[in-house]
Amino acid sequence: MAQAAGRLLLLNIGSPSRLLSTSLQGDDIQVLASGLGLVPDGIAIDAANRYIFWTSMGTSHEGEDFFANDGSVGRMDLDGSNPVTIVPVGQTFTPKQIQYVPSLRMLYWCDREGLRVMRARPDGSDLTVLVETGASDQDRQDRRRHCVGVAVDTAAGHLYWTQKGRPDGGEGRILRAPLDLPPGVLPGARQDIDVLFDALPEPIDLEWVGETGHLYWTDRGTPPEGNTLNRARIQPGIPPAREILFSGLHEGIGLAIDRRNRRAYVSDLGGYVHALDLDRPAEATVIFSGHGPLTGIAILAA
Repeated sequence: MAQAAGRLLLLNIGSPSRLLSTSLQGDDIQVLASGLGLVPDGIAIDAANRYIFWTSMGTSHEGEDFFANDGSVGRMDLDGSNPVTIVPVGQTFTPKQIQYVPSLRMLYWCDREGLRVMRARPDGSDLTVLVETGASDQDRQDRRRHCVGVAVDTAAGHLYWTQKGRPDGGEGRILRAPLDLPPGVLPGARQDIDVLFDALPEPIDLEWVGETGHLYWTDRGTPPEGNTLNRARIQPGIPPAREILFSGLHEGIGLAIDRRNRRAYVSDLGGYVHALDLDRPAEATVIFSGHGPLTGIAILAA
C-alpha cells in the first residue's frame, strides 16, 4: 500500500518551544520554527494563502492555571519563516485550540482563563468575543468556566466548544451556539447555548467532520473514560451518544482529522502521536514519540 502524502505539524512545548513537521507516518522530522513563545498550544493552517497560525498561552502562575493576561496569536509562512504577532499580548488571555475557516476567512479560538470564545480575521482585525462564561478574577478560579477546544460547522451555522472543568474532575462539558451573536445581546448573556454533553472527565480539543455529521474530541481526564478519543454523531432532534474510539493517551490534547483518508491523528503531553483508521479505530498505533511534550497538531495536505 502506498504511503499517504502530506505532512503533520506538531507544537512541542519544550525549551525552546518548536514547530515540528513530519510525514504522515511520523518520520522525516523537520524543525520549521523554534522559540514560539511560552506554551504554544493551538495550530491551524490557511493552505490557500500559505499561512500557519498558532496560539501562545503565556506565563503560568499557579500550576496548570494561567492567570496573567499575556497570551497571543501568531502567524508564519508555511515554511516557518516570517513570524508575526497578529493578536498581541493583552487582547487574549490564554488562547488554546484555534481553527481557521476558509469559507468565512475567520479564525476561531478558545481563551481559557479569559473565559471566552473569540474570533478574528487572519490579520487579527475585527477581534470579537462570541461567548463569555465569566469576567472576574473569582470566575477565573472556577475551571468549569474554562473554554478550551473549538470547532465550527459552517453548513448549520454552529459553534462548538469545550469547558474542561477541574483536572480529572468529571465536570467537563461540550456546548453549542449559533456562530453569530444575536443582535443586541452581550456574549456573557446569550440564551441560545445548548449543552450537548455534561459530566465528561476533561474534554480538550474538538474537530467537526461535516461529511458524516460527527464531532470528535480528545479527553485528558481519568481513565477509562478519560485519556481517550471520542466522537458523537450530531443530528437534529436526536440526543447525541458518545462513542469512545480508543483509550490509553498520555494526557491527550491535539486532534487532526484526515477527511480524505478517514484517519485521525492525536497528540499528547507524553510526546506521542497516535494514528488510527476511523473505520477500524481499535487498530490505533503510535507513529511518533520521544521528542518532548506535544500540544496542537494539524495536517498539511499534499
